[in-house]
Amino acid sequence: MKLDFDKLRKTMVEEQIIARGISNELVLEAMRKIPRHLFIPKIFESESYNDYPVEIGYGQTISQPYIVALMTELLEPKPEHKILEIGTGSGYQTAILASIVKEVYTIERIKELHKSSMKILSELGFNNIYFKLGNGYHGWAEAAPFDGIIVTACAPYVPEELIKQLKINSHLIIPVGNYFQELYRITKINENKYDEKSVIPVRFIPLIDDDK
Repeated sequence: MKLDFDKLRKTMVEEQIIARGISNELVLEAMRKIPRHLFIPKIFESESYNDYPVEIGYGQTISQPYIVALMTELLEPKPEHKILEIGTGSGYQTAILASIVKEVYTIERIKELHKSSMKILSELGFNNIYFKLGNGYHGWAEAAPFDGIIVTACAPYVPEELIKQLKINSHLIIPVGNYFQELYRITKINENKYDEKSVIPVRFIPLIDDDK
């Protein structure tokens, strides 16, 4: 039976995202618009709009839809923003961000995912995304400062280099921890001070520092 992806996507937004309190209209509109199933291997296509992460190969996953929406909302994205994403993965979170903001700079360390995400996002017509293959642990200093940074893997601690690349009053959204992980929103107050807030427990793959 052919799946009605448009209907499944609408149900996902209503039952998994709005029902859990996500209210930012820019985020909701992006989640309604972006075809999540295109970012998932064909073998798992039927699971595209389900309420859990899905494997995308190479030991990686595409995050649960609610987590994508939550992390994006916490970022407080605006149409004029320039955002850094650490961990392109399949490119779904990238597409959500690029639907909202002016520019997205995204870094992926796995060559196959880097290439496939570039292909999918190009085919969808995005021309406001800048891709980089490599270690995202230290951010993208040449393109800084950013209006927000989102990290889609879990770090054992908050990398100071990422905070340095934020504009004042902007947010870093990052899972932190080892066995026990928490999603944090780090807000840069000034060059010497930042505020950190734990949001919810999460489970992400580790953020790898290839320089170690």
